[in-house]
Amino acid sequence: MSRLFLMLTLSLMLFATPALALALEKEPFTNERFEQLREEGQLVLVDVFADWCSTCARQQEILKAYVAEHPDVDLHILEVNYDNDKAIVRQLRAPRQSTLLLYKGDRQHWFSVAETNKDAVFTNLNRAANAQ
Repeated sequence: MSRLFLMLTLSLMLFATPALALALEKEPFTNERFEQLREEGQLVLVDVFADWCSTCARQQEILKAYVAEHPDVDLHILEVNYDNDKAIVRQLRAPRQSTLLLYKGDRQHWFSVAETNKDAVFTNLNRAANAQ
């Protein structure tokens, strides 16, 4: 039994650690930072999330995978806490948690609610990243 336990522990260390080690770099949404990034023509994803939201958790895993698979894309993620940042939620017209808003420069490229299809998220991020 101890040999089986050791094998399972090593397997978890080898396969789970990289996913756990990859932290998604996000910063709190402020109007000032949002406008600064847009004026610079940066790719900005506004992530309206809630800690208790399982859809939001799935979106975070997809975004982690995107960042890992596309290290050349300079993606800035600004987070809005659905429960604590109600004024910003209203300003962005986010109907609920799990809302994603994607901008590059002064153009909004995507608005999504509860999207957990990896291909759809990747496609929209890539499309905006490659936009002029």
